Amino acid sequence: MNAILTGGFADPSTQSAHAFRALLEAMARPGRIFTVAGAQPPAPISVAAGVALLTLTDSTTPLHLAGAADCEALRGWIGFHTGAPLVPAEQAQFALGGWEALQPVTRFRIGEPSYPDRSATLIVELDRLESEGARLTGPGIQTEARLSLPETAAFRANRALFPLGFDCILTCGARLAALPRSTIVEDA
Repeated sequence: MNAILTGGFADPSTQSAHAFRALLEAMARPGRIFTVAGAQPPAPISVAAGVALLTLTDSTTPLHLAGAADCEALRGWIGFHTGAPLVPAEQAQFALGGWEALQPVTRFRIGEPSYPDRSATLIVELDRLESEGARLTGPGIQTEARLSLPETAAFRANRALFPLGFDCILTCGARLAALPRSTIVEDA
């Protein structure tokens, strides 16, 4: 029970503002890695994933937990700190889990032609997040960026749906990066 009550932002107004700025910068600059702090969520999720949840979810944002993230400790922590309703993948505005656990990503909302913003954002927990690997180009990237992605095919297929598609926040430890649907992904 005590683990449920702890691990949130100690200074919510300041820490959530800093976290929101980092997430906004990450979405605006795909492939750039940012370090965040302030959350201590229960295992198995990272600090960065916890920061994203505390910043982006509340009682009006349906959340899907996949794989190891779908555990009693995390369900309780989310319930206490954000109140986000837990839903099946098809109904989620946000989803959290490892890349394999989130498969198939085609089950997540991609928006509608009139409302492309009605799509899901996947918070993808990774074992490593480095500025190497797949080549990224597109809006927010001056020439190119590199990022260690779990694969490239799904991200290329997602880009082909633009302006529809899902967005991703990639997390590892206290680090995060974003991969919006507008980013062009090529193999290294």
